[in-house]
Amino acid sequence: MKIISWNVNGIRAVQNKGFNDTLAHLNADCILLQETKAQSEQIDATLAHIDHYHIHNNCAERKGYSGVTIMSRQQPLQIVPDIGIDEHDKEGRVIVAEFEKFYLLNVYVPNSGEELARLDYRKTWDAEFLAYCRQLQSKKPLIACGDFNVAHQPIDIARPKANYNKSAGYTQVEIDGFSNFLSAGLVDTFRHHHSDTVAYSWWSFRANARANNIGWRIDYVLVSQALIGHVKQAFIMPEIHGSDHCPVGIEIDI
Repeated sequence: MKIISWNVNGIRAVQNKGFNDTLAHLNADCILLQETKAQSEQIDATLAHIDHYHIHNNCAERKGYSGVTIMSRQQPLQIVPDIGIDEHDKEGRVIVAEFEKFYLLNVYVPNSGEELARLDYRKTWDAEFLAYCRQLQSKKPLIACGDFNVAHQPIDIARPKANYNKSAGYTQVEIDGFSNFLSAGLVDTFRHHHSDTVAYSWWSFRANARANNIGWRIDYVLVSQALIGHVKQAFIMPEIHGSDHCPVGIEIDI
């Protein structure tokens, strides 16, 4: 099974940048999109001509903001939107597809914002989202994909010293929050397979960051420890354009 996760930075925007051809090229069994920035009916209309996928959305109450979508060739046993906490569930950040042998979770983690204005909220989110992941893991193995909005280690960010504790996505609070997911038995598949590889999944639109590869690795595929032996490949696809993020993914024998 090939699983791809991609923050598209607007589903309607990426549709105008060769999204159909990209989907065909990716040829994935499950495609998890973050930051769709649209309501369900708009997403369904945008993707209406795409065959062979069951499409499930969770959208923010605020229009043009956040949102996650799961596209899967196999119909899930059930779809569960949100984590059951009102404060978080207004923003359309989580959707889970249950399959026979695992849960597949798609997440768009909140950004801590300019001047770290939302860092306290982010700390609360990380703790409560982790509790939700633990809940799922207690029932069956979990594959959690998405934009986690944190570079976990210095290798995951082009300029660690300049950004540490100054920029959203590279504060110790966020780093510790992500470490807690690993301590809970989830494995960072890319780092597991590529321990020393420098690779990024997001680049600022400013200062030719992508052309100069001044980026951050903030998009992840995490799997329960029970599944890591089944992960055949873990990859990042910087050659795929259309968003300020590129797709990340795994191939898993399950």
